[in-house]
Amino acid sequence: MGVVKNPWEPVQTVSNTQTARPRQELAMHTKDGDFGVLTTQVHKLLDWGRSSSLWPALFGLACCAIEMMATSADRFDIARFGAEVYRASPRQSDLLIVAGRCSVKMAPILRQIYDQMPEPKWVISMGACASCGGVFNNYAIVQGVDKILPVDVFIPGCPPTPDMLLYGFNELQRKIRAGIPNPPDPLKDSGLQLIGPIGEEL
Repeated sequence: MGVVKNPWEPVQTVSNTQTARPRQELAMHTKDGDFGVLTTQVHKLLDWGRSSSLWPALFGLACCAIEMMATSADRFDIARFGAEVYRASPRQSDLLIVAGRCSVKMAPILRQIYDQMPEPKWVISMGACASCGGVFNNYAIVQGVDKILPVDVFIPGCPPTPDMLLYGFNELQRKIRAGIPNPPDPLKDSGLQLIGPIGEEL
């Protein structure tokens, strides 16, 4: 009985283009006990960590919230950016995505949720209704949530697709990593106050 040849053995082990001189082997890195050195600035490291683990508040107002939910599904997977943890408590969130139209009655509640979020915090205005009132040009809808919240990123569309939300999310990450500060707070700068549903001033 003859020698059985290995069927998985490569047919050719030497390249046709190899010259007479054999190839130089690359030196492998070996651990020698020395400490590696990493130089950076602390605020850049903090901004990188904050931008890579944004936790949005679980807050949807209208049809844009369906697109926001689709962004966290498997097709678009916002978990790739560390933002899959939608928190039901504003005290555990650092990103507020205003997804949909905001009525005048909802404005004090929206502001209260924003005020309960710890610093640093950011706001994304998702859709035409949240950004400028959209097709609801009437007395009942706030004509842009930037009248009550400092908005960092505006996303157009009616409704915007999950791709657009991911793009706006990436722009917010770029803004955080670049150290661009939040826009001025419209209520604090103007001195206006919102009256809440039970009469207290927010």
